[in-house]
Amino acid sequence: MSDASNPRPEGGVPQDLIRLLQDFTLEANHYVDTAGGKNDMHRTDLNALAVIMRHSAAGRVVTPGVLRSELRLSSPATTALVDRLHASGHVTRERLGTDRRQVQLHMTPKAYRDGSAMFLPLAMRMGQAMGSYSDAELDVVRRFMTDMVDATIEARREAARPEPK
Repeated sequence: MSDASNPRPEGGVPQDLIRLLQDFTLEANHYVDTAGGKNDMHRTDLNALAVIMRHSAAGRVVTPGVLRSELRLSSPATTALVDRLHASGHVTRERLGTDRRQVQLHMTPKAYRDGSAMFLPLAMRMGQAMGSYSDAELDVVRRFMTDMVDATIEARREAARPEPK
């Protein structure tokens, strides 16, 4: 039995939390669309910069193939994406080693400046919202969000598996 203090139905999932996560995802997407649109950047452009930033921070080489794989793009779409990011001054292309066909992508200082300008207002609002939570509460939220990201990745992998014949 469920009551106001425990919204989880017996043996079920707390639907209010699922709805809140869906609302958060939708609002985050709206923010990205709005912030990117003001800067003439597509959502895919911003996702690509996030991929480049994450891999670069981990010391990994970022190539167009990495973007193609992570963003699930076709080769022509990846080429158009890299061309757009290069033309806008957000990435540079550098030939790697002896195989001159291999290209490494790097974010430019302009990309970091533009990204900060677009996402600092969101980060500040989120920081203000987190300010009323204790360290212990934030630890629980951190664990919860990590688990939700992991669950989403697993669900995506399941959805990508071929259907049994």
